[in-house]
Amino acid sequence: MNEAKKLIQQITEGIQDKKGKKIVIADLTQIDDTICNYFVICQGNSPSQVSAIVDSIRDFTRKGAGSKPFAIDGLRNAEWVAMDYSDVLVHVFLPEKREFYNLEHLWADAKLTQIPDID
Repeated sequence: MNEAKKLIQQITEGIQDKKGKKIVIADLTQIDDTICNYFVICQGNSPSQVSAIVDSIRDFTRKGAGSKPFAIDGLRNAEWVAMDYSDVLVHVFLPEKREFYNLEHLWADAKLTQIPDID
């Protein structure tokens, strides 16, 4: 399993551990001039859940993939937090922000994989 795939697996588990929903993995590897190879997009129902998901992702990627984000942006209001893992960008949204920015639509050329919610 390559490093990006292993990282995405850990990110996904971190999201699911805090009951993050509607996880989508966008594979951008076939698109020219992108800032990264993959997006992982998900949502939490409240700013505190968004923050908990971010912390969980950080723990899972550190322990499971030996990886730390280069940057995390948006934690102050926790409506849309972006985590930069170089090849993988993670976006943790509140539902209304996710709908507004609609990244899946912006990156419609990407191969999108939806991960079923765990209840």
